[in-house]
Amino acid sequence: MNQVATPSEFLDKLRARLRRATLHLVPGAAVDDALFEDLEGQLLQADLGIEAAQQLLARLRARARAGRLRDTGALRAALSDEIAALLAPMARPLVVDTGARPFVVLAVGVNGVGKTTTVAKLAQRFQAAGQQVMLAAADTFRAAAIEQLQAWGARQNVPVIAQAQGADPAAVAHDAWHAARVRGSDVLIVDTAGRLHTQGNLMEELRKIRRVLARLDAAAPHERLLVLDAGTGQNALRQIEQFHAAVEVSGLAVTKLDGTAKGGILIAAAQRFGIPIRYIGIGEQAADLEEFDARAFASALVGTASEAI
Repeated sequence: MNQVATPSEFLDKLRARLRRATLHLVPGAAVDDALFEDLEGQLLQADLGIEAAQQLLARLRARARAGRLRDTGALRAALSDEIAALLAPMARPLVVDTGARPFVVLAVGVNGVGKTTTVAKLAQRFQAAGQQVMLAAADTFRAAAIEQLQAWGARQNVPVIAQAQGADPAAVAHDAWHAARVRGSDVLIVDTAGRLHTQGNLMEELRKIRRVLARLDAAAPHERLLVLDAGTGQNALRQIEQFHAAVEVSGLAVTKLDGTAKGGILIAAAQRFGIPIRYIGIGEQAADLEEFDARAFASALVGTASEAI
């Protein structure tokens, strides 16, 4: 797999992926009520949602009244600053507690968000940091899910604990924890079956996995990572709500910022839930997953005057 990208390389890719979402503000235009109305529409189209959009606009209007926004260039810079300030408290990288061996990451999310791929990318990141990693194939329902994770593990030389398709996912997590303990693994990542947030029986299965792990280590799973597809827009907020109720989500990984997603959902999620955004993903390669940087993301989303088309 590819090596992890440098921050500048990742930012360049992020800017390219978010180009379709970049705000369109005519250079030199007056900052007036008409411009703010147009900006509100653009923010809503970028999936920020009413609450986050109104919060940002209120702050920008206050700057305008104070005479600090003379043109659209100043407005764009101010918006970038305000978005970065809103997101900054949520830009908290995942820190592995070295006192917990294994440190358990429970990866959850709906079908099709790129959860298994994100698990593999995380494994490589942990390996690059010098940590011993093990994977648990607790997605025992999706066809070929176990084989997919085993293929990733073989590629990265990471052991994968698995049982037969249809096995109890909680039993897989249980066995994987013991295996990680015996082998001295630093990190155990548990890949779970994708499920709709409306499927109560499957959400209860997640609760069971968490209970089983907690019996082995009262603090486990130490990270409950919800993987979201940025392209789902406002539906992602409902997913956060339901998964948080089931497993108390402690971090978010937002994937598929690939040119079709609008990116504003990160702002909406931050404004409503305040859950740390651990990672963002912009493609299929390992180098396309990076720790979330609030200022870099705000800059890429808002764009510079030269980037606005």
